[in-house]
Amino acid sequence: MPFPALFDLTGRVALVSGAASGMGRAMSLALAEAGADLMLAGRNMAGLENTAAEIQKLGRRAVAVTCDVSQPEQIRRMFAQLDRDFGRIDFLGNVAGEAVLGRPEEIPLEAVEQTWRNIVFGRFCCCQEAGRRMLAAGRGSIVNIGSIASVTAMGRGHIAYVMAMGAVAQMTRELSTEWSGRGVRVNAILPAQVINPSLERRMMDDPTLRDRFLSGLPRGRMGEPNDIKGLAVLLASDASSWMTGALIPMDGGNLAMNAGASIPR
Repeated sequence: MPFPALFDLTGRVALVSGAASGMGRAMSLALAEAGADLMLAGRNMAGLENTAAEIQKLGRRAVAVTCDVSQPEQIRRMFAQLDRDFGRIDFLGNVAGEAVLGRPEEIPLEAVEQTWRNIVFGRFCCCQEAGRRMLAAGRGSIVNIGSIASVTAMGRGHIAYVMAMGAVAQMTRELSTEWSGRGVRVNAILPAQVINPSLERRMMDDPTLRDRFLSGLPRGRMGEPNDIKGLAVLLASDASSWMTGALIPMDGGNLAMNAGASIPR
């Protein structure tokens, strides 16, 4: 296959959760720029419609649907609408899912459970629904958004988040092992600190936080939502046809750096 065609997504259908803003929006736009049509899922319909309008300007089709990924019945309704509107799915981007922060000795169990439902339960339900359709078609690609917290500890009250993201990593490996021989690839992207409204609020509340983050990022800057665009197209396309079960850092060099290392500036 000629090199540019390896990345061509023309004629393919993608579903991306969390598409109203941040990495979900950036992923959706990247897939559309590569030729895909999309179903955009999330809780913020105004944001979803804004993303859909940008995709339509590119000449691609986009359908926005509200969905709380902690609720399986909403996920199943969304996939039923996908069947009616598109009749296929080639790529799933599992981006949506919030965490509740709290110190391990203080966090309510209800907050741990809600974080698990948002990040693990919802991602698995989406994988299951997409996987059934992809297995029937004999092909497809799934990307779960994990975190550097999938493979390392964070501190700062992230206990529920880190437990959930560790489960996302293992879910990705298991699904890849189960499904890749039947044509369905499953990978995960592990971001470090990517700017979003929630992170901006936390840095405003704690003026020391930005510098602490930057001290662990050899690249010298925080992540931006658009940093995910190239990886998203790669993993959705035939260019990554032999990549599966991978946990891919998108972290500005964070995981590679020893805790006591010095960063030349």
